[in-house]
Amino acid sequence: MKCIKNNLIKRTHSKPIVYDLYYHKTNTRKPLVIFCHGYKGYKDWGAFDLMSSSFLEAGIALLKFNFSHNGGTPEQPIDFPDLEAFGNNNYMIELDDLESVINWVSTAEEFKDEIDINNIILIGHSRGGAIAILKASEDARIKKLITWAAVCDFNRSMFEQGAELEQWKKDGVLYIVNGRTKQKMPHYIQFYYNYSKNKERLDVKKAVKQLSIPQLIVHGEGDLAVPVIHAENLHQWNPASELMLLPKANHVFGASQPWLEDKLPKDFSIVLKKTIDFINKS
Repeated sequence: MKCIKNNLIKRTHSKPIVYDLYYHKTNTRKPLVIFCHGYKGYKDWGAFDLMSSSFLEAGIALLKFNFSHNGGTPEQPIDFPDLEAFGNNNYMIELDDLESVINWVSTAEEFKDEIDINNIILIGHSRGGAIAILKASEDARIKKLITWAAVCDFNRSMFEQGAELEQWKKDGVLYIVNGRTKQKMPHYIQFYYNYSKNKERLDVKKAVKQLSIPQLIVHGEGDLAVPVIHAENLHQWNPASELMLLPKANHVFGASQPWLEDKLPKDFSIVLKKTIDFINKS
């Protein structure tokens, strides 16, 4: 197994992107999964490292990365040492990050005999699922799309309304406490203004309706963070999609941070099996 861990995609116009790439070195080109983490997430959260072996066993390469402004750093990619970057993140930055990742892996000479750049699959969890949807709808290089517990609407799921929104505008920053790390995580008002300015491109409903590639939607019926109605809406907007609902499964399919066991949670294992079957289905 070839494992490239915590390497950097360096860019002249923005912060570097930290990534991991896993594949079996066989001199045959393999499908590539690019995995997008969610809000207050990162590539090494919970069981995300452990899932690499499931893809490798199925003959699939895996690239997972940290969005450049997720709050991590190249030196400390886990958790949130850079809260200033976190506060300056927005959806357009994340779309640009994903574009950079796809461009880089599509042109990297060192992987040209191992990765099939004509068979790229996006997987996104939670907010990363919505980012994956937007990218898949506008980029012909993406051949399949899979979302795990994805949000269907940025406006409804991420923004304060009414008096709370006005207070955010007045203060210029909104703090949300991270329940695990206890950090006060800033959300600068640029996040809202950037969304408002780019609302048309960030319309998840419109993007889903435009999809012409196979789409798998996975969601837990016990998800309290992103209720299952989000998955039902996505499926309604693209009736050609495949919907898998897991009874009682939560937002992270039984995983937690840190994940110290050497096997995946039961629900996560079910999700991965369905995901791999979907990827391998012709």
